[in-house]
Amino acid sequence: MISRRRFMLGTAALAGSALTPAAIRAAPAAEPFPELRAAPATAQLLPADTFGPTQVWAYNGATPGAPIRVKAGERVRRRLVNDLPQSTAVHWHGIRIDNAMDGAAGLTQDPVQPGARFDYDFVAPDAGTFWYHSHDRSWEQMARGLSGPLIVEEPEPWLGADRELTLFIDDWRLTGEGMIDEDSLGSLMDWGHGGRIGNVVTVNGTVGPVLPVRAGERIRLRLINGANARILGVSLEGLGPRLIAVDGHPVAPRGLKDDVVVLAPAQRADVVVDCQAEPGARVPVKVYADRSWIDAADLVYDNRAALPTKPSDIKPLAETMRHELDMDKALDVRLDMSGGAMGSMERAMVDGRERGFDELVKLRRIWAFNGVAGDMDEPLFRASVGRTVKLTIFNDTRWPHAMHLHGHHFKVLTRDGKADPDGDWRDTVLNAPMETIEIALEASNPGKWLLHCHMLEHQVAGMKTWFEVA
Repeated sequence: MISRRRFMLGTAALAGSALTPAAIRAAPAAEPFPELRAAPATAQLLPADTFGPTQVWAYNGATPGAPIRVKAGERVRRRLVNDLPQSTAVHWHGIRIDNAMDGAAGLTQDPVQPGARFDYDFVAPDAGTFWYHSHDRSWEQMARGLSGPLIVEEPEPWLGADRELTLFIDDWRLTGEGMIDEDSLGSLMDWGHGGRIGNVVTVNGTVGPVLPVRAGERIRLRLINGANARILGVSLEGLGPRLIAVDGHPVAPRGLKDDVVVLAPAQRADVVVDCQAEPGARVPVKVYADRSWIDAADLVYDNRAALPTKPSDIKPLAETMRHELDMDKALDVRLDMSGGAMGSMERAMVDGRERGFDELVKLRRIWAFNGVAGDMDEPLFRASVGRTVKLTIFNDTRWPHAMHLHGHHFKVLTRDGKADPDGDWRDTVLNAPMETIEIALEASNPGKWLLHCHMLEHQVAGMKTWFEVA
């Protein structure tokens, strides 16, 4: 039996301009939309010999939702059917998507009311590891289970590994009876501190899953952090990991410091690992949570003879996102974060009027961008298609924030005035307390796009804005 320590972490610790490749594989118009039904369900998150199923909200009865897999250039078509007691919407995270399909309720579409439905139909132009999740009351709906992987395969098979595994990592705040701690949903303590941190970590919807492998295999691991607010460290010690993509965007293959992948909420990483243990071995994949490492999953080697040793070099992934940055003509934009527990914010604007901090707390607007606590009346900036935007973000708070842009990838230029050593393209970046980062993007995708903290409790409490590409 898996020990209680294994899964309980104690009480909660409070792009180029062209959006489509040359050949689009369009689905026949007559085909019906496959349903993506959001509804209450049950899931065996915890060991069945210890606890019964947990009541969750799920897509088609599963959490995480079943992986949606297409090839780059193919269409994703899903009919969202809302069987929840509240409105919802689906965001297709990281995809350079048509704006009307982005799923940002209140900005790109109306929320889908209980009993209603909405058809999502878009091209997935780029290969990579992406995901889908609720984007209406996401701080609650994702805490209850509404998310899943979206895998866009390369048009031609990538031959850099024998096979691949997706590890969708999430955390849950459960009661002693193994049910979601509903009383803590919407906790102002969470909203003003680090966000909703759970006390149970799952991989692919269960605690401590067994992942069968063969000695000598080279595996592409697709890692997804689906947690509301937890920053994850994933240890791949002994597997010789090499990073090949960040947030669905290829990078030149490289090693990892201490063999650890660090993922802010919403981030993804593609990592190639070599299964180097002997047949019959059991090797844990560890996750750093609440100041300790826990065994989150086990690679269990079968008894077959080891496969031949692989070459040391890794075939890079093909890049389909083309980016044109013209820094000499860049639009300079600044975003200053403020608020939260132990912060210095005394006043902020809400509904066009300046409010003192006590009133902000009553309104549950306790974070701000440029002195505005979550209002969406005006965009942070407007840019014409093709314009380079340099965005300087200063985190004047005591907490880290996972800053996410919809519809675009961006390049990290500097951190506290020093060139970022990797300079990766990504859609989410972790901004440390009191840190200034500079990022650059090509405003390539027309429409209105959200920019927000993906610590979801921070987002609902004021850390959101938008920009328009015209």
